[in-house]
Amino acid sequence: MRVSEGEVELEVPEQDGEGVGDEVFFNPVQELNRDLTVATLRAYRDREPRAETYLDAMAASGIRGVRAAAEGWDVTLADVDEAAVDLCRRNLERNGLDAEVAHRDANAVLHESVFDVVDVDPFGTPMPFADAAFANTRDLVCVTATDTAPLCGAHFHSGVRKYSAVPRNTDYHAEMGVRILVSALARTAARYDVGVRPVLTHATNHYVRTYLELDHGASDANAAIEELGHVSHCEDCLYREADEGLIADPLDACPECGSERVLVAGPLWLGPTHDAEFVAAVREQVDDAMGTATRARRLLDDLEAELHEPTHYDQHRLCKEWSRAASGMEEFLDGLRDAGFAASRTHYGGTTFKTTADVSEIREATRPE
Repeated sequence: MRVSEGEVELEVPEQDGEGVGDEVFFNPVQELNRDLTVATLRAYRDREPRAETYLDAMAASGIRGVRAAAEGWDVTLADVDEAAVDLCRRNLERNGLDAEVAHRDANAVLHESVFDVVDVDPFGTPMPFADAAFANTRDLVCVTATDTAPLCGAHFHSGVRKYSAVPRNTDYHAEMGVRILVSALARTAARYDVGVRPVLTHATNHYVRTYLELDHGASDANAAIEELGHVSHCEDCLYREADEGLIADPLDACPECGSERVLVAGPLWLGPTHDAEFVAAVREQVDDAMGTATRARRLLDDLEAELHEPTHYDQHRLCKEWSRAASGMEEFLDGLRDAGFAASRTHYGGTTFKTTADVSEIREATRPE
């Protein structure tokens, strides 16, 4: 079948559902991901004008690489599947675009060439491709992870194996996945004396997507490692606290309620997962030709305003814990702000928020009069 996305038209195989098999080349659910990629590439060109080359490391139908080529990038599309490679070539020709198409494994391509921007978007974990990506990228590594159950702690042992960290399944599980992923990527990059700075990250539709700007140097790698640490989480009262450092210092008991049911997760990325100024620049590059323009702008609005606290809360989960009726989100957040705390909504859900207050301070500041 033929589909139009952005300003290109492509041939893609017909399929049912989101696709998980070997024959799947196109996932319509990922249109938001691709629209944001195009907007990010536009914004990044303004941020780093010398960036020209882009690798679509798992090209499949080629839709992401074709859209990048339409934006004027010097594109290479790689895939190990011969049918996918043929499809990429046809889709480039259909749109009158030139790009290199490689019938090769992404790691092999990366170990032979250096690119300004590398996009790693596999089915499942991206970690088998992370070493090659950070060793051979100049400016920006874009990563998608679709194995959210291991990342979030729902599949604990798989998360430990794949990400060399301890994930925990908490009420902020999506953000747990974000911070486990960025931590694993930062530690991988550091092996090559590369520091990462997340400029845009989101957890959407059962995947995590992050864009990491690179700084090349041992001191940059050290600075990124210093953003890692652990979070202690009380399963009873939902208290949590973050501690920097690669060595965990777990709490013996919750300082809020005294419970010994305290989980420790990490090493997590505790630093910012986005650059608000860059997020605003990306939003300016979203255009109405994009099928998900409204959703993309709404998501970027939420991200720009989101505080950099390392975990978020869900008002409904807290109110259930407190046997209290939930209130409107703005009223709830105003209560925190009136009490002197910073507070923001988050992109993780309509009732989620971040604040500088701890759980007892949240409870007191938002107590109904």
